[in-house]
Amino acid sequence: MPRNPDPLQREAPVMSPDCSLSAIHPVPPARDSLPSERPSVADSLAVGRRVLEIESAAVALVAAGLDQAFGAAVALLAAEPGKVIVSGMGKSGHVGRKMAATLASTGTPAFFVHPGEASHGDLGMIGPGDAVIALSNSGETSELADLVAYTRRMAIPLVTITGHHPSTLSEAADVALVLPPLAEACPHGLAPTTSTTAMMALGDALAVALLEWRGFTASDFRLFHPGGRLGRVLLRVADLMHTEAQLPLVSPDTPMADAVVEISAKSLGCAGVIDAQGRLLGIITDGDLRRHMAADLLALPARAVMTPRPKTTAPGTLAVEALGVMNRSAITGLFAVDETGRAVGFLHMHDCLRAGLA
Repeated sequence: MPRNPDPLQREAPVMSPDCSLSAIHPVPPARDSLPSERPSVADSLAVGRRVLEIESAAVALVAAGLDQAFGAAVALLAAEPGKVIVSGMGKSGHVGRKMAATLASTGTPAFFVHPGEASHGDLGMIGPGDAVIALSNSGETSELADLVAYTRRMAIPLVTITGHHPSTLSEAADVALVLPPLAEACPHGLAPTTSTTAMMALGDALAVALLEWRGFTASDFRLFHPGGRLGRVLLRVADLMHTEAQLPLVSPDTPMADAVVEISAKSLGCAGVIDAQGRLLGIITDGDLRRHMAADLLALPARAVMTPRPKTTAPGTLAVEALGVMNRSAITGLFAVDETGRAVGFLHMHDCLRAGLA
């Protein structure tokens, strides 16, 4: 996308529709003194609902006002091979930190740079191939001046999110995303509330659009979230299953005396019965042994005792899905088979429990 380093010669970005929330949810007048009585629980509930309605309506206005500028911002950020640097001051800075974290966890390398620190050496963290997202509701945040000037001097793509146009920040940008006029939920109209909610929602929209642009998958997501509940939920059967020499496997003609030894040696409570190509034909469990209990049990071949066509899973299946199959089928384990039906692993319920998938 062509860029002109002189902001005075830059085309003005497209502004979102001029619509106000005040007509939808009028902000109550500011009170000059504290109420004589403490608000009731019902009063607080009404305030909470009013704030959430105002902020949800603001996000709806932002969605309705999205135009080609949003698509241009996504394309500009996706085209750069380096990092996305997010910056903002005050409440916009807090939103920027969250935005950078969301981008980084969804496949777009990103980090936050404080505009004050940028003026004292951190500009060196931004180089060719990078892009910058600058946040300022007013569009006139003086602390961003050095960072913006650096991007213009070094021809680094600049996307801005602001609540005012024209403003210094919107006019300096390669692509400016301009929020519609929004009334703050604060009764005094002063505390950043609605504006920061709208800015954060727009940042999420950018992150998800870039995620889909890059073809970022759930498996990719797990690479960046190996810890915590999310990392556990995204574990695959292949991450937990027993393989190769750990697998209890016998042939259809194996005497049950040898099959019982195999079951005991591998300590998984069962044995898989496979053909000469390794394809799973059946399974022998403790229940099968009890059902065939007789004097000649140990002399029987494995094929006579096994349960044919047992439930199986695939190595690429989410482990939590395989655990669901076990729970619904009242079984304690599943053989994992490949696309040809070969037994390549075994997942026991205890493996899932140890991984925290209860």
